[in-house]
Amino acid sequence: MAYMSQDRKAKIVAAMKPIMAKYGIKGTFKCDRHSITFRIKSGAIDFVADMPDQVPQFGQWVDVDKDAIRNKYTIDVNPYHYHTFYTGVSKEFLDEVIPAMKAADYYDRSDIQSDYFDTAYYYHINVGSWDSPYVLTK
Repeated sequence: MAYMSQDRKAKIVAAMKPIMAKYGIKGTFKCDRHSITFRIKSGAIDFVADMPDQVPQFGQWVDVDKDAIRNKYTIDVNPYHYHTFYTGVSKEFLDEVIPAMKAADYYDRSDIQSDYFDTAYYYHINVGSWDSPYVLTK
């Protein structure tokens, strides 16, 4: 059963600090009973500029409206398909962040076909938050 503790959070934060320093990112970590959320508050990475012009959606390619995305406060990063939606420095950063988010004895023995879900904990990555947008510090 998914469970997040303060000890696990401390392991994840320790793994994330060097990555955040390397890329000049500031963020916060919040944990609840089942998951941990990494909120990226500010940094030198332009996540919207690193998005491709088109992405696959429902079997077809659609244009990405980068202006509309910049006007949103929060961008939820899909940890399973981030390589499709980000390029450049954003992708390099996320390539390091995803394994670091799994630093606290992570496992996933889920079997969706039999409706069986067994994971150590859930993790989320957000660029910005609902009440404050991401601040680009270039």
